[in-house]
Parts: sequence; structure tokens; C-alpha cells
Amino acid sequence: MSHFSWHGDTLMVECQIQPRATGNSFAGIINNRLKIRLQAPPVDGAANKTLIKYLAREFGVASGKVRLLKGEHHRLKTLAIEAPRRFPPETGIHLP
Repeated sequence: MSHFSWHGDTLMVECQIQPRATGNSFAGIINNRLKIRLQAPPVDGAANKTLIKYLAREFGVASGKVRLLKGEHHRLKTLAIEAPRRFPPETGIHLP
């Protein structure tokens, strides 16, 4: 099992979030999930908003193309990224 899969041109990513970090960054693969450190606290959806903006920037898409599918109130999340244009090497994600 992998931390990502493809459904057509949509990338599905399984993540583990670490809020209140010193900055936003990818932190490797942990238990088949992409670990992401976020500076935002997990309060009033701030971490989710930061996560969406961060992934949109890193994968070269508009924020509207990144959707949170599961885990709105949890550290374990599933996201969909429509037609990503870039693949940061730290993520281990690549085209099928």
C-alpha cells in the first residue's frame, strides 16, 4: 500500500499532519502516509486551510483544485489534488 494513488488525473494523498510546527514542510513517509508539518494550529480550521494552500503551491495548482476528503478534525487526512503540475521530490509521488 502506498501513500498516494491516481484516479484518472486526480492524485489522492494520504497524509499525517503535525500542526504547530516551526514551518510548513514535508517530513517523509510514516505508516504509508505523507507526513506534513504545518505552522498553523488545529483551531477553527486554520491547519486545514494552511494545508490546502501549501499543497496547492507545492503541486502547482490553484487552491480550488485541492479538496479535503477525509479527516477534517483529525491528523490523518485524505486529500484529492486535481491535475497536479509539479511533484516535489520529498513526497515520493510520481506519475503513474
